[in-house]
Amino acid sequence: MKNTALAASLALSLLLTSCGGGGGGGGRSTPTPTPEPEPAPAPPPTPTPPIETPTEFSISGAITVSSNLRVDSDTNNPQGTFFENNSVATAQVISNPSTLGGYVNQPGTGDEGPAQTAGDTDDYFQIDLLAGQTITLLVADFEQADADLYLYTTENQIIDFSVETGQLETIVIQQAGTYIVNVFAFKGATNYALAVGTSAAASPTLLARTMSSAKVVPWQAVVSHADNLPLGTSSAVRPDLNKRMGLKRRAGGLRDSGGRYFGSRTRPQLMAMDHFAGGPQQENRLGSAKAKELKLNNPELKARWETLMTIKAMRSDPTVASAEPNYRVHALATPNDAAYPFQWHYPLINLPAAWDLTTGDPEVIVAVIDTGILTNHPDLVGQLVPGYDFIADPDTARDGNGIDSNPEDEGDGGDAGNSSFHGTHVSGTIAAASNNGIGVAGVAWNASIMPLRVLGVDGGTTYDVGQAVRYAAGLANDSGTVPQQRADIINLSLGGSPFSQSTQNLFNEVRAAGVTVVAAAGNEASGALSYPASFEGVISVSAVDSQRLAAPYSNFGSQIDIAAPGGDNGDDLNGDGYPDGVLSTAGAISESGAVTFVYSFLNGTSMATPHVAGVLALMKSVNRNLSPADIDILLAQGDLSDDLGAPGRDNTFGHGLVNAQRAVVAALTAAGNPPADNPRLSASTSLLNFGSAGKSLLLQLQNSGNGELELGDINGSESWLQIAADSVDSNGLGSYQVTVDREGLSPGIYSSIITADSTVNSLSVEVLISVVDQAAGGDVGLLYLLLVDPETNEVAAQFDASGAVGVYPYQFNNIPEGSYELFAGTDADNDSLICDAGEACGAYLTTDQPIQIDLDGDLQDIEFPVEYRVAIPTLTSLLEQPKRQKADGIPRLR
Repeated sequence: MKNTALAASLALSLLLTSCGGGGGGGGRSTPTPTPEPEPAPAPPPTPTPPIETPTEFSISGAITVSSNLRVDSDTNNPQGTFFENNSVATAQVISNPSTLGGYVNQPGTGDEGPAQTAGDTDDYFQIDLLAGQTITLLVADFEQADADLYLYTTENQIIDFSVETGQLETIVIQQAGTYIVNVFAFKGATNYALAVGTSAAASPTLLARTMSSAKVVPWQAVVSHADNLPLGTSSAVRPDLNKRMGLKRRAGGLRDSGGRYFGSRTRPQLMAMDHFAGGPQQENRLGSAKAKELKLNNPELKARWETLMTIKAMRSDPTVASAEPNYRVHALATPNDAAYPFQWHYPLINLPAAWDLTTGDPEVIVAVIDTGILTNHPDLVGQLVPGYDFIADPDTARDGNGIDSNPEDEGDGGDAGNSSFHGTHVSGTIAAASNNGIGVAGVAWNASIMPLRVLGVDGGTTYDVGQAVRYAAGLANDSGTVPQQRADIINLSLGGSPFSQSTQNLFNEVRAAGVTVVAAAGNEASGALSYPASFEGVISVSAVDSQRLAAPYSNFGSQIDIAAPGGDNGDDLNGDGYPDGVLSTAGAISESGAVTFVYSFLNGTSMATPHVAGVLALMKSVNRNLSPADIDILLAQGDLSDDLGAPGRDNTFGHGLVNAQRAVVAALTAAGNPPADNPRLSASTSLLNFGSAGKSLLLQLQNSGNGELELGDINGSESWLQIAADSVDSNGLGSYQVTVDREGLSPGIYSSIITADSTVNSLSVEVLISVVDQAAGGDVGLLYLLLVDPETNEVAAQFDASGAVGVYPYQFNNIPEGSYELFAGTDADNDSLICDAGEACGAYLTTDQPIQIDLDGDLQDIEFPVEYRVAIPTLTSLLEQPKRQKADGIPRLR
C-alpha cells in the first residue's frame, strides 16, 4: 500500500465474548452418611451473541486515459516504471499533440526517491512538430523551484529556449521537423506539465508576452537594488553584486561623487554585462545551466540566453529588488482576450455570430448563487453589482460570522485547502470581461453579475439557497434588504436536494416577479429527477462535449430542457494540448495560503448552465420585455437551439444544443426588430485532432447568420482523409463525419485541410493525426485509486493500477456496505500526495464534483477518465496548484 499512514488498510472488528456455565452446590461430609440435598437447577446458559461480519462487496471497473496523455519515463516514484531520458541520445519519443506530466530536480532536492540523491536535472523528449505549434511548460512548484524549457535539434544543438522564473515557459515552433524538447531543473525539485499544442492556439504565451519571447537588448539589464541600507551609507558596504556578476552601471541611480546615496537607491539602474567575463563571474551568472552554453552555436541566440540567465541569477540575489531585461518596444494594437482560442465551447454554440448583434448590457443582471466570488480577479473587476453572503453557519462560511453583505469567496475546502472557487468559474463563463487583452471572454461580457454566496465548507443548505433566490428576485429575505435592481436571470450550478413544495412555491413566486431561473441537471449520469433543476419553471441544462455528444457524466430525463457545453477533461479533440473542459476564471490557494487568480478547465453541468444563462442575458439585452413565459415559448419552438438526438425534444438534450445567434435573433424578432440578412458559413471548430487512436469525428457546418446560404463543395487535401454527410439539410448544412485512414502511413504527425465553400463564403478546418509504432493509448504511469469515506475524509481502501493501451483496470474487494467517493491519481514526486500539479487526477464522475457511491451490492463497470489538471496563470499572479492529501475530500458541487 502507498502511504499506510494516510491510506490504512481495512480491518474487520469482531465482537469477542467469553462463554460460561452454571455451578452446583455441595454438602459437608460427616461420619454419619446423610442424604445429599438435591442440587439446585443450573441456570440456562447465556446465549452467545453471533459474530457479526459486515456485509462486504466489490467495486470494479477501469480508468480511461486519453491517447494524448503521456508520462515522463523517469519520475521520482520508485514504484513506477523507469527508463532514463536524461540526454538527447536517450530522448523519450512522444506523440503529437500530447500532454505529459513529469518531474525534474537538482541533486539533493525533493522528496525521498530514486532521483533525490543524484538528481534528475534533464528530461528529453523527441517529437515531430509542425510550424506554428506551441510547446508550453507549466511548472508546478515554481515558488520553491525553477524549471526551464529548451528546444534542441536532433544533432544536440539548442535553437530556442524559455527561461522564465515563474510558472509558465513557452516556445513556438518556427519550422516543421523532428525536435528534442528539454525540461531542465534550474533550481530545486518540481513536477511539471508539458503541453504540445497546435497552431490553433494563436497566442504564443497564452496570456502574456514573456521575458524569453520578447525582444531584448543583449548584455543589458534594468536593476533595482533592495532598500536595506540607510540613506547616506557608502555603496562599498553593499555586497559587490557588480563584481560578482561582471556588471557596470550605464545609467540611473542617485549617488554623489563619493559614491554615497542622496536619494532612493531603489531607482532602477541600467546595467551592462561584461560578455567576456569568465571563471567565477560566468559561474555566478549561469549557475547550474552553464553546460547549456556549449549547445548554443548561434551568437545572437547565445547573447540573448546569457543575458536572460544573468537576469535570472540576479533575481535570486538578496541585494536585488528586481531585475528585468531592457526590452525593445514598438507600437502595436491592443490584443483581444489571449486565451479565447482555448474556449472551443463558444463556436460550438454559434456565439461569435451572436456577438455581431450584441455583447450584452450592464443593465441586465445575472445572479450567480454559488460559492461567492473572487472580486479582484482581473477578468471580473468592473463586471459585478453588489451581492450578499447568505451562509448562516460561520463554520461553513469561514468568515467568522453569519450572513453579511460581503460575497467574497472564502474557500470551500476547509482545512484541506483545496477550494473550488466554483462561483468564480461560473461567473466568468457568463460575463468575464472581454477585449481587455487578457484571459478569457464571457458569453455576455457587457452584462453584470450579482454574486450571492450560499456554498462553503461541505456545501450549503436549501434554506440559505432559498434566501439568496429571494434576494435576487427582489423578494423579502433574511438580509432585511433587497438589491437596488433585481436580477433578470438566476444561475444555479448546484443541487442535491429532493423535491420540496415550499421551494416549488418559491420558484413560482420568482417567475411571477419576472426572473428566469436556470439550473444544472446534475453529474450523476442518471435519469432520476434532480433538484432544483427539475422544479417546474426552472430551465434544466444537460451537458455536451466538444463533439456535441452527451457528456458521460450528464444527467438526462424528462425534465431536461436544453443542452450546453460542459466539456470532457478526458479528451483533447481540438488538439490544443489542453483538456476539452470549459476554460474560465478561477482561483487557487498556494501552500502559503495566498489566493491566486488563474484560469482553469472544468467540466460538468455546472459549466454548461452559465452558457445558457449568458445567452439569456444576451436575449434580454436586446429585448428587455422578454418574460420567463416568453422564453419558455421560444424554447419549446426550437428558436433557442439546434436540435440534437431524436427529432424534437428528447430526454438527453431537451430541445437541443443552445444556439446563441438563433436565440438573439429570436429575441430581436419578438421585439419587432429582426436583424438584416447576413448569412455566413461557420464551423463548430477550426481544428480536429485525431491523435494516434481516433478514427472518426464530427464536424458541424452551419449558417451563423440570417438569410439563405447553400453549401457547395467540401473537400479534404489528403488521400487519408474522408468526409461524408452525417445529418444535413437541403442546403447541405449540418453534421459531417470525418474519418482518417492511417494504413500505409509511416510514423509521424500529419496535417490536412478541409475546405468548405458556400454561396457566401469559404472556410477551412485543420485536421491533425499522428501515427505511432505501437497500439495507441494514453499512459500516465502508475495510478493510485483511493476509496474515500466522504464523512471522515479517510481512505477506506487503495488499489495500485497499471495500464495498457489507455485502460487501467481495477477491483476493490471486501469493501463494507456504505457510502464512498472514488479518486484516482499519480504521485510523480513521491510525496505521498496525489493530484498535485503535473500529476494525473480523476474522480467518479468529475474531478471537482465527485458523486457519492452508495455500496449495497457488487458494482461493476465503474469508469471515469484521469487528466493532468491544468490552470493558466493570470497577468497579475502565478499559480501553484493546491496540493491535496490522499484522504482529503473535494467539494460536492454540481
